Amino acid sequence: MTILNNVNVGMLEQVAREAKADKSKVKRTQKIQGEWLLEEGQPQFRAEVSFEGGKIVMEADQPKNLGGGGTRPGPLHYCFFGLVSCYTATFAAVASQMGISLRKLTARLEGSLNFSRVFGLSKEPVMEEIRILLQVESDAPREKLEEVEKLAYERCPAVFALTEKVRLSTALEVK
Repeated sequence: MTILNNVNVGMLEQVAREAKADKSKVKRTQKIQGEWLLEEGQPQFRAEVSFEGGKIVMEADQPKNLGGGGTRPGPLHYCFFGLVSCYTATFAAVASQMGISLRKLTARLEGSLNFSRVFGLSKEPVMEEIRILLQVESDAPREKLEEVEKLAYERCPAVFALTEKVRLSTALEVK
C-alpha cells in the first residue's frame, strides 16, 4: 500500500486497473434522505448522510436574509465545501499519482452570489463567479504543479457538476 500526501495511491491504481476492464467498478449511486423541520428556532433541514465509514447527521439552515435563522451552514455552504474539498482532493490525488510530494496544500474558495433570482426579481444566475485558490508548497517544478492543477480541473467530479450540464429531475409526491 503506497501512501503519498495522505492519498492511497496503491488503491487508486488498483481501481483504475479494474475500471479499464469493467467501467461499472467506478459507478456509484449516492442517496440522501432528509426532512424539512417545522419547529421554530431549529435548523430548517436535517438529513442522515451515509458513507463508506458510517453515517452522520447534517443540518442546514438558510441565512436570515433568505428566511432562516442562520443557525447552521446554509445549502450553498455545503455546496462550496463539497466543491473546494473535492477540488483539493483531486489535486492531491493527481499529484500523488504523478509522484509529486507536497509539503503543504491549502485551498480558499470565494463565491460572488446574486440572490435576486431567489426573490423572483430577475433571471440572473445566483452564482456569478466562484474562485478557488490553491496554495502549494512542494519541491516540484511550477510547470509540473500547473499540469496537476489542469488535470485536477478536468477530473474533479464537483467541478464537472458545476460547469457541465447534468441531468436533474425533480418530482412531487403528495400524501
